Parts: sequence; C-alpha cells; structure tokens
Amino acid sequence: MDDSDRTPFTVRIDEEAVYDLRERIRATRWPDAETVDDWSQGVSTEYLRDLAAYWSEKYDPGRIATRLNRHPQEIVRVDGLDLHVVHVRSTHAGALPLLLTHGWPSTVAEFDGVIDALTDPPDPADAFHLVIPSLPGHGFSARPTDTGWGVPRIARAWAELMAVLGYDRYGAHGGDWGSWVTGVLGQVDAPHLAGLHLTMPMAPACEVTGELSERDRAAMAKMQGFGRNRSAYAALQSTRPQTLGFGLHDSPVGQLAWILDRFWEWSDHDGDLRSAVDRDVLLDIVTTYWLTGTATSAARLFWESFGSDPMAQVDVPTGASVFPNDAWMPRAWCEQRFTDLRYWRDLPDGGHFPAIERPDVLVEEIRTFFRLVR
Repeated sequence: MDDSDRTPFTVRIDEEAVYDLRERIRATRWPDAETVDDWSQGVSTEYLRDLAAYWSEKYDPGRIATRLNRHPQEIVRVDGLDLHVVHVRSTHAGALPLLLTHGWPSTVAEFDGVIDALTDPPDPADAFHLVIPSLPGHGFSARPTDTGWGVPRIARAWAELMAVLGYDRYGAHGGDWGSWVTGVLGQVDAPHLAGLHLTMPMAPACEVTGELSERDRAAMAKMQGFGRNRSAYAALQSTRPQTLGFGLHDSPVGQLAWILDRFWEWSDHDGDLRSAVDRDVLLDIVTTYWLTGTATSAARLFWESFGSDPMAQVDVPTGASVFPNDAWMPRAWCEQRFTDLRYWRDLPDGGHFPAIERPDVLVEEIRTFFRLVR
C-alpha cells in the first residue's frame, strides 16, 4: 500500500441533510403510548417525545464535526474498503500504539473523552499513540457492498491497518463488537500484539473443573436473563437486518428509539439516563448513524457474525475490566479461552459504555493493564 491509499479526512455536516432530519422529526407519526408505566414494553413514549423535540429544536449537529475534527483523521483503504480512522499520536517518545475498537450502537466519538488522557498522561511511561477506526458500515467508514465482512475479516483488516500505519508492536482494546474483534485479532496478529484489554470479555461455554464461584454463578444468571428478555434487537439484526433497515433508514425517531433502548438498558443509572450519558453525547451517536445512513449496514454486522464462532483460543496477554451493568461472562470460561489472562477486575459501578460513563476509570484500567505488558 502506498501513500495514495491514505487520505486526510475532515468531518463536514451537510446543512440540507440537517434540515431534512429536523423536518422528518417534526412530521413523525407517533404510535399509541405504552400500556405500562415503565420501560418493560420498550422505550417510554413520553421520554422519546421529549428527546426528539430537543433533537429537532435545540441539538446542534455541528458538535459531531467539532468533536472529531480536533483530532487528526484519515481514510485508509484496506481490503478494498475505505476505513475512517481517528489517528492521534502522542508527543511522548516510546508511546505504545493502541488500537481502540467501538461497538454497536456506537461510533468512534465514544472514545473522545479518553483520547487526551491516554495520549498525554501525567507519567509519559503510560502514553499511547491511538488508532480508532470506524467499523465497516458504521459512521464514516465505507459500507460493504458484498458479504463476508464479519468479525474475522474485520480483525484481519485491523491487522493490515496497523501495518499500513507503521506499527509493528501494539496493544488493542475493545468492548461490545470491539471485544469480539479484539479477541479475534489476538488470534490473527498475535506476533505483533503486546496485549489485549477488554471490557466485555467473550468466551464459549466450556467444562469447568470444580464449582463455579459466586461471581460466575451470578454471571450465568445474568446471561440467561439477557437471552430471555433483552436480546430482541440481536435476533432482528442477525436475521432480518434489511427489513429492519427500511424503518430505521426512513425514520429518525425510529432510529433514535432503537439506539435509546440500548443505552437505557445497558448504561448504569437509576432511572435518569442523563446521569450516565449526556443527551448531547447520545444524540451525537444517533445523528452520526442518521447522517451517514449506516443503520442498515451496521445491523448487517450481526447477520455476518452471529454463528461464525470467532471465539477460538487466544494466547496473547489479556486483561479484563468488567463493569456491573455490562454483559457478564463467567471468568472461568474466559480463563479457558484467554490462556494468558494477566489482569481481571470487577468494577463497582458503570455499564456498557465506560468510555462515556466512566472515562477516568477506563483510562486507569487501560493504563494498569498495559503496564504489565509494555
């Protein structure tokens, strides 16, 4: 790959698209309100109406460009696909390259609150060069036009991306899809990896010698509850992403409700989501999906990846920081998959989006693990 495959990138917000977005929100045809006084049937109509009104009348979509354009960005062509990459180099000599991978429903902006702390820490020995790509079909990366872009192919593309950027040894971090991709990266690019840090470690069910710990029994119960009550979004996106996409691509309030539902369920809050996730930050994510038209292509990642079994053994040094309102996996299972599990911590609070909910905690967790493997 030569320099022509790397192009500087700047986010620009199309004002006509913003006008269209606001008009569509105002023209929403609202369904009947739920027949319960909680979120057991889905997103609260009252809550959604209030948030949608704020989105159309007060929210500034220019925030997206402001937040991302303060960092260097580029488009890098890898495996025939144009990948959007936020690439921030530390000023400190000896900084370790660190690949950060977001999940769904999220974007690279999820990591905005940790970039400065990771690149310019109090102790230069903790410094990182950051590589933050948008997943294929998400945000400002290109949308795949053929099949095959599941977790394994993305992991191989990430390995090629790091090589193109000139990084021979690096670390990787991820949660949600980022955890899946990072785990597979530990298989396909192990010689170049200093270590993996995960906030949602994933492992296949396996036989465990002896009795599970109380913590692992709680994890098993949580997983079973998730399968029974909270996996409808995954069932739809892994089986009928195109059908779902017609609605999400046409209705901004439909897109808002789809993403809001996950933030409400997965963030750590006591009935006030804004205590965990600022509504402007949430709307930055929703608006990015809307303006880039990536609701359907993002949903296809579930169709591409579910059942592909990307959870083979990983021998790269691994650390896990598990937040209580995130998806839990028995540690005993993770110890079987990640054969060099050097760090594990169950955090006292926080949810699925720690870079947004608990940025200072996540930064310290990343630093703590990578001090073990630098």
